[in-house]
Amino acid sequence: MTLTSLSSVHSPVLSSSVVATSRRSVLALLAAAPAAPALAQFRVEISGVGLRQLPIALPALRGEGTAPQKISQIIQADLERSGLFRGVPAGDVQLDENSVPDMAQWRQRAADALSCGSLTKLADGRYDVRFRLWDVVKAQDLGGQGFVVVQGDLRLVAHRIADYIYEKLTGERGVFSTRIAYVTKGGSRYVLWVADADGENAQSALASAEPIISPAWSPNGTQLAYVSFESRKPVVYVHDVASGQRRIVANFRGSNSAPAWSPDGSQLAVTLSRDGLSQLYLIDAQGGQPRRLMQNSGIDTEATFAPDGQSLYFVSDRGGSPQIYKVGVGGGNAQRVTFSGNYNISPSISPDGKTLAYISRVGGAFKLHVLDLDSGTVTALTDTSDDESPSFAPNSRLLVYATRQGGEALMTTTLDGKIKARLAGKGGDIREPAWGPYQKY
Repeated sequence: MTLTSLSSVHSPVLSSSVVATSRRSVLALLAAAPAAPALAQFRVEISGVGLRQLPIALPALRGEGTAPQKISQIIQADLERSGLFRGVPAGDVQLDENSVPDMAQWRQRAADALSCGSLTKLADGRYDVRFRLWDVVKAQDLGGQGFVVVQGDLRLVAHRIADYIYEKLTGERGVFSTRIAYVTKGGSRYVLWVADADGENAQSALASAEPIISPAWSPNGTQLAYVSFESRKPVVYVHDVASGQRRIVANFRGSNSAPAWSPDGSQLAVTLSRDGLSQLYLIDAQGGQPRRLMQNSGIDTEATFAPDGQSLYFVSDRGGSPQIYKVGVGGGNAQRVTFSGNYNISPSISPDGKTLAYISRVGGAFKLHVLDLDSGTVTALTDTSDDESPSFAPNSRLLVYATRQGGEALMTTTLDGKIKARLAGKGGDIREPAWGPYQKY
């Protein structure tokens, strides 16, 4: 894919298809969660009401009808899923990137922003996609971009445009061109998948007759760590996304599970039972001898690094029931973090370090919660009863999680729980999503 800004030139490099795995977050060690066949295509259904949403008009790109992907609709779904935007009906207005819109007309439609553009199929079969963004309130041109891509990259172009619009209008980086990973099971076959952040365009990266669980993205998005049972025991692998090559990182006596990358990518936190009970260790990302973090008589598992790399959040039953704790990378005494409820598992820390997402058992139901680490405020985000595996978007604004809602489904939610998007396959049993980092182009 080539990209040309309408005011400057860039040279992005498209990232390769990635693997996705999934993990059932349970304290009891480490049976693979059942999963159903994954479908390569999803649909997005937006529900909920958010506050202070910016109204934006997204007329169909001129010539969009000639393409198999409706770029304007993908952009709108991305922006609405963020919770910060509300689509304004544009009707049959015909505008492209060279048009000078009648701002009074768009103000009458109550639009604060407008994006318009064109799509042209070239003689060689590629597509030329261009757009321009306008601030309707200020009647200001906010710039635009142009892309020349093969048909298979049209969805990525739409996500890139949504990222541009999001950043220009919010001042924060968008996450729509990032990826998610998950694992499915169909019959006796487990598959590790990667998909776009909206669940579309899933690619198979690994298939096995034995369970694949616990996906974790490397900080640069080029590798996935996961656990495979192909040798009839849990072993931690690191898988290169572009080449498909992989290496064993932890294959010690007993169970090897729950890998989590350090922010600099140099090491992994893993749960090992080599010395008896399952405990936390740090190990070089290339392998080697692990270093045990703590000595205690409980089970410690599901570690995740704090963004500064100086501490880890993890689950332990050392106090009698599963709770989330925090410990420094040097080990020592652990500090309890969750106090609301008597069963809290699956911690995920936001990249900005402000929010902890986790699953809490409430009256027999497993629900997604978030904890504001500064105020200590706990908020339940869902009304479902079987949520699992929360994972933050790299901008800390959204969460992806799995739930049972008319079958297994992937969902995204804003941190206030008001805007949820269902990334639904056709009856698939989909587990343990992991949201990847920003991509480099």
